[in-house]
Amino acid sequence: MIQSSVMVRRVVLYLFVFMSLAAQASFAAQASNQTVQVAPLPRDGEVLISFKLEEPLTDEIRAAIQSGLTVKFVYKVDLLRSSAAWFDRKIASAVVTASVKYDTLTRLYHIARAVDGRMEFAETTPKEDVAWSTLTRDFARLSLFRGASLEANAEYYVKVRANASPRNSAFVWPWQGDDAVGLAKFTFIR
Repeated sequence: MIQSSVMVRRVVLYLFVFMSLAAQASFAAQASNQTVQVAPLPRDGEVLISFKLEEPLTDEIRAAIQSGLTVKFVYKVDLLRSSAAWFDRKIASAVVTASVKYDTLTRLYHIARAVDGRMEFAETTPKEDVAWSTLTRDFARLSLFRGASLEANAEYYVKVRANASPRNSAFVWPWQGDDAVGLAKFTFIR
């Protein structure tokens, strides 16, 4: 009876160690395959997030935009607390949506950005590179997690996942699902 409980404890311990190592390996694999560059900046009791999608404007994406369809890039941003013993804990999350619609009559790009459904800005531009930058690069020092309670001297990380729409067979996007992912670790110091 005593030997069986010792055996069960060992099996549980081995499973625990295996799961921890597997989670760390998965985190390292995601970080090495990232196409979204993420830079968290802990400042004044909150975390400011900067990120950009390193994706060139392809002919397929240009054709989708020039067709007059509204093209959206949706970035799901999660703030997580690292855990060595269990699954990582999600502290907060936010959704940043960048969109562009080309008006074929006026030849202007209507660009907009929303955070969690709230419109941050909307404007027009005649320049294609400005519109593309709005979709992929203009995400600097966003205050997405205001009010999130963070422990001092704790290890956290930010995970950004990108999706594009519309999704149909006529337009070929450079990634599928949440394949565009970026991660960045930081220690929160007060």
